[in-house]
Amino acid sequence: MNLKFAPVAVASILLSVASAMVHAADVPAAIAVPAGNSIAMTALGAGDLTYECRVKVAMPDNFEWVFAGPNAVLYDAQKAPIGKYYAGPTWESNDGSKVTGKQLALSPSNNAASIPLQLVQANPATGSGAMTGVTYIQRLNTKGGIAPMDACNTDNVGAKKTVKYEADYLFYKAM
Repeated sequence: MNLKFAPVAVASILLSVASAMVHAADVPAAIAVPAGNSIAMTALGAGDLTYECRVKVAMPDNFEWVFAGPNAVLYDAQKAPIGKYYAGPTWESNDGSKVTGKQLALSPSNNAASIPLQLVQANPATGSGAMTGVTYIQRLNTKGGIAPMDACNTDNVGAKKTVKYEADYLFYKAM
C-alpha cells in the first residue's frame, strides 16, 4: 500500500508531534540545530540497522561490526507510514520527495543499549513535497540499534546482522 499525504497536512501533523516529543532544552549542545532553523516535521523511524563483520582499518588481525546501512519506515503520530529511511543516508516521503545528508555530530544516548543521538546537515531535496527545504535532521530518543554482540572474527568476515531500532527524526527548515 502506497499512502500519499499532502505535504502541508504531513507537516502540520508532524509539527504537533514534534512539540510533544522534545524540547530544545533537552537536546545536547553537540547536536543542537543552528539558529535560524525551526522544526517543520517529525517522524518515528522504526526498522533495522545492518552491520557487517569487517577487518579493522589498519589492524589486519582485529575485527569489528561496522554499520552498513538502515532500513526503516517513518511513521506519523497516528502510526501511519509516511515514508522510509535507507542507505545514503536518505529520508524519503511517500510524496516522492527525499533528502540525503552528511553527519555533523553525535551525542551519547541516555541508554547505553541504544545508538547515539545525531545531527545531520541535509543536502537539497529532490522532488517536491514534505522534504523540500529541509536543512537539518536530528535523531533523538533512540532505542536499540547498537552493533551485535556476536563474535566478529576470521570465521565470519563479511557476515551481516540486522538489529532492531527506533528513533525520533526531527526535520528542520530555515525560517
